[in-house]
Amino acid sequence: MQKYEVKGHEPSFLPEGYHWKLAWSDEFDGTELDRSKWDFRLSMMGKYHPTWQEGGVTLDGDSHAVLTVFEKDGEICSPHLQTGYNYMDAVPDKAEDGLFWPIGKLKEHKFLHRYGYYECRCKLQKKPGWWTAFWVQSPVIGCCKDTAVAGIENDIMESFEPGKIIPHYNHHGGYGADHEHFICGKGAENLDLDAWHTFAMLWTENGYTFYIDGVEDGHWEGRASQIPQFILVSSEVNGYRTEAHAPTEEAKAAVGDTFVVDYVRVFDAI
Repeated sequence: MQKYEVKGHEPSFLPEGYHWKLAWSDEFDGTELDRSKWDFRLSMMGKYHPTWQEGGVTLDGDSHAVLTVFEKDGEICSPHLQTGYNYMDAVPDKAEDGLFWPIGKLKEHKFLHRYGYYECRCKLQKKPGWWTAFWVQSPVIGCCKDTAVAGIENDIMESFEPGKIIPHYNHHGGYGADHEHFICGKGAENLDLDAWHTFAMLWTENGYTFYIDGVEDGHWEGRASQIPQFILVSSEVNGYRTEAHAPTEEAKAAVGDTFVVDYVRVFDAI
């Protein structure tokens, strides 16, 4: 890996064999989240999600974003940040004249990008009861079965248990009858929860390569999105996707736990 210096911040380590240029980043300087770069994801597949609220993200003054589990109106919530929008998430308005368009008002994306190296440096959550992720999503996933046109959900990092990263899932075809996925790498276990870790993906027109702490962890050749996609840094508490639609006891006990992000960066190969 080759070192890429970012003035005043920790360097990135990028794959050899390319010349790199920083295309987009958030170093989380200042005291407030930059809303020109990020929005809160509040809905999924046309419905508001009760645990996704605007809140739970603070900047600590040392160039870190702190995502925290919090309680609001009796619900256990955690933040879900994104730089763009999936069109199917928009909540629809009421039908008129007997017709119904099941997609709500669309928003203008804050950042979409195609190809390159996507990297996040972070400290993972320490308590069970919630999970965290760094991923890239297509704004039109499932609009057709052609991944070049419809894009792919790339799960660069998913941690469902403290210190454990699952393999990198890549979903396509939407989330209904045409859903498919492929898996890269092995993930990681027993990661130091007090240490910083980096999770990254190299996306080319021919496929994907994933990295954990600068070490390659899986490669896929042959099926790749050819359209611009957006970035998510997300979290979710356990229990709301079960039949009970209520937080687990572990989720309640996780209130106050944090997922700390040092930076998110996107590089272009030039």
